[in-house]
Amino acid sequence: MSDPTTLFIEAIGWLSALLILSAYVLLSTERIQSQSRTYQTMNVIGSAGFIVNSGWNGAIPSAALNVVWCVIGVYALWKIAKRASAAAAASKPE
Repeated sequence: MSDPTTLFIEAIGWLSALLILSAYVLLSTERIQSQSRTYQTMNVIGSAGFIVNSGWNGAIPSAALNVVWCVIGVYALWKIAKRASAAAAASKPE
């Protein structure tokens, strides 16, 4: 039987896969938009989990890919927040 840490890392990997696949299904079925906080957050959390799982298992190319995936998602979330902030400021009465 595997040790608890290995089982925990495996669970992180499977949950991350489920999260990223769910985000893709929701996007493909047009239930969410690519520029939504929900979609980008699902991708950031999922890719962060894959970084942990891939790094633990020594899958460096996969870990590197997910670092880039995560950075792209964080950037998208920053742009979404910036856009929302600008819209809120524009709608504020003077």
